[in-house]
Amino acid sequence: MNQSQLTINNNNENLCQIISQSIAETAEQRITFAKYMDLVLYHPQHGYYATHPVNIGKQGDFLTSPHWSGDFGELLAEQFLEMWHIFQRPNNFTLVEMGAGQGILAEQILGYLQQTHLDFFQTIEYLIIEKSEVLKSEQKQRLGSYQVRWSDWDEIFHNSVTGCFFSNELVDAFPVHKFRIEDREIREIYVSYDSEGKFVEITDKISTPEIAEYFKLVDINLLSFADVEGYQSEINLQALDWIKIVSDKLLKGYVLTIDYGYQAARYYNPVRREGTLQCYYQHHRNNEPYWNIGRQDITAHVDFTALEKQGNLSGLETVGFTQQGLFLMALGLGYRLNKLSNNQGFSIEEVFRRREALHSLIDPMGLGNFGVLVQTKGLLEEEKKQTLKGLSMPPMR
Repeated sequence: MNQSQLTINNNNENLCQIISQSIAETAEQRITFAKYMDLVLYHPQHGYYATHPVNIGKQGDFLTSPHWSGDFGELLAEQFLEMWHIFQRPNNFTLVEMGAGQGILAEQILGYLQQTHLDFFQTIEYLIIEKSEVLKSEQKQRLGSYQVRWSDWDEIFHNSVTGCFFSNELVDAFPVHKFRIEDREIREIYVSYDSEGKFVEITDKISTPEIAEYFKLVDINLLSFADVEGYQSEINLQALDWIKIVSDKLLKGYVLTIDYGYQAARYYNPVRREGTLQCYYQHHRNNEPYWNIGRQDITAHVDFTALEKQGNLSGLETVGFTQQGLFLMALGLGYRLNKLSNNQGFSIEEVFRRREALHSLIDPMGLGNFGVLVQTKGLLEEEKKQTLKGLSMPPMR
């Protein structure tokens, strides 16, 4: 999105006042960018996810894999089915979807399993953890014909879940801290306001020692970069807390995280000097988080190394990291494409539409390049030896 498009500023003024008040209440007259992003996205009355009943999909600001094709949920369902078989088909298997959007992915998974694998479908407890009340309401309306339960984290007991925790494009929306290298020192980027009341960025010492500890965790030495002065990026501390919570609730099973991002060595790289923060407004991407406040989405890429390392410290084992394209092809997307080529029972228009949708899921320049991280906890040695079908293609590193 260019600057001329951004000049049509559509701020949520009530939210701007709340942010300004939050800044004014601090002694330093500033808040971290993570605090700012949290208010912009998740304020319960005026945040982006609280006030936009339709902000995802063709009529919204961005599309996710389930919007392109029901095949995405169906192929994930095949992977969950295999997990169930690895566990010798237990009578209770919990699928926990974290951040379920409009409920489309859940509908795809449950509808497919009900039609094709009724024995597995009947053992499933489908649990959704959703922060947005607006999205939760939409999910309940969409999924009313299925046995689905909504829960908060504190309602799930320690070591109580056998099954799979999974998310699709969740972690990228967690609030992040921003930083910049100045005088060969990591300085945090804060949000304040100027004499006209406009939000501005200022830098100062880091707000928490966890930021320095983060780079030790992922084994990155920013100051070793050539020409490091002015380099800036983000740190997702909430992702570390999130993976700790997931591990704490999981007794036995898998954690499946699908999102756009990199391993730490690619994320924190001298060639990526401006970080990965981006905003989405009416299907246009921009780098202006202080425009259209409360009306646009703000995201940052996921550091999968941090999820792996913190997961290891929290009791999880990493079993594979790959690309979405490879993951879905291994689960049978290629077979579905071949079936379309045979044109059995489909009109020409339907063949072209479905082929385009399937190709979009594996496009290496788009969704196909998303990362897929699989972690486990509590598996028996024999269960660990069984490679998941989705990871059966050569792993990505």
